[in-house]
Amino acid sequence: MPTVSVFDMFTIGVGPSSSHTLGPWRIVQRFAASAARNRPGVAVARVRFELLGSLALTGKGHATDKAIGLAMLGAEPESVEVERIDAMLEQLAENGRATFAGQPIHFDPARDIAFLRNERHPGHANAIRCTAELADGEPFGRTYFSTGGGFVASAGELDETLDDATGERPMPPFPVRFGKDLLQHCLAEGVSISDIVLANERAWFDDDAIEPRAQAIWRTMRESIRRGCQTRGVLPGGLDVQRRAPDLLAELVPEHAKSCGDSLTETLRALTLPFETMLRLVSCFALAVNEENAAMGRVVTAPTNGAAGVIPAVMMYRRAFGESPMTEAEALRFILVSGQIGALFKQNATISAAMGGCQAEIGVSSAMAAGGLCELMGGTPGQVLMAAEIAMEHHLGMTCDPVGGLVQVPCIERNAMGALKAISSAVLAVNGDPSQARVSFDEVVATMWETAQQMNERYKETSLGGLAVNLSVRLVEC
Repeated sequence: MPTVSVFDMFTIGVGPSSSHTLGPWRIVQRFAASAARNRPGVAVARVRFELLGSLALTGKGHATDKAIGLAMLGAEPESVEVERIDAMLEQLAENGRATFAGQPIHFDPARDIAFLRNERHPGHANAIRCTAELADGEPFGRTYFSTGGGFVASAGELDETLDDATGERPMPPFPVRFGKDLLQHCLAEGVSISDIVLANERAWFDDDAIEPRAQAIWRTMRESIRRGCQTRGVLPGGLDVQRRAPDLLAELVPEHAKSCGDSLTETLRALTLPFETMLRLVSCFALAVNEENAAMGRVVTAPTNGAAGVIPAVMMYRRAFGESPMTEAEALRFILVSGQIGALFKQNATISAAMGGCQAEIGVSSAMAAGGLCELMGGTPGQVLMAAEIAMEHHLGMTCDPVGGLVQVPCIERNAMGALKAISSAVLAVNGDPSQARVSFDEVVATMWETAQQMNERYKETSLGGLAVNLSVRLVEC
């Protein structure tokens, strides 16, 4: 499956979860397209979506029902006005006016979305059983899986280790199935990892489309930081979690906190800040993104929404505190390298917390960020993969135990920790010798997948174990 693009790993959408929000959104769209293709012209009387496994257990807190409703309204995750989402869903609940397969239809989310908490599909932890009742009396049904990061697949595609996002792409000039393939290509061509990845992307996209797409990703990341650093209040969901990024920024740079857009990084470069302040600012940037994510704001899956704050925070660290300002060309290289590292985890393990715990989200995002930063710091291809390996090595076994089924506690803080680990990993690698490393990148990927398979199901985004149980009990007692 060496046809996963960087632009599959980075997609623009809304929070709070790529597997529980963006994936189901895409599943509704795909099911509608399949119904229109297979039963053209047949009137649709009713559509029903049954959520299984992790989608049923944490779907309410992860806004799965909201995503399905928005998809039935014809909204797109990249362009929906996030400020209008609540109003759009309230109107749908009131009048039931929706669209499916090009037809107007009555859709009642309370009736037509079912959370089957006691049922799990053997194919994947995130399953949706979709059924359309047709006027000719014969129902039309499909089952799809949300496999993490917004990727979706049917049962047949899971069996073939394919998924819908990659389509029928041609084999690239430098096929990369494992990290060792990447290193061999770099050695044979005498080039960097980003050069190899760019050559592969050119096999799938026009040259003049690659840079604009990367710029849009980086711009959206910066905008999510800006919004997160400006917006105060309590996050939705009932845990009464206060947004912290604005106050933290005001505490660290009080005279500059109001200019939290692109001008802030220029200001920070001109300041002489203690190392501790730099690290706290990195944490602030990560918190800002994931507080936006928790509020169903616009973010970039990197490689998931729950881990969306790690890479933007590390890129901002490089932009604000690197030896020289980060150029657009360097931002492209960062995205290419980190995206390829994410693709290797996608191909050989998982990026879904419902399948692998939080190591598959924060761990992967930290590895991606470490690799991207390492190349910009002058790291060799071997050092880049060494940085990614170090980052993942120190996330192995991390569980996913969201309190209340919300992407808030402990998810938001974990993004800050993942960003700081990524920076440390890049520093260690760029000053290290890959030939002396005791653990290779491919070995840590295989170990992560093995750990994921052995992990108890209650620690895989079900809210049935860990903090999700213990903290909830304490909150009830209080």
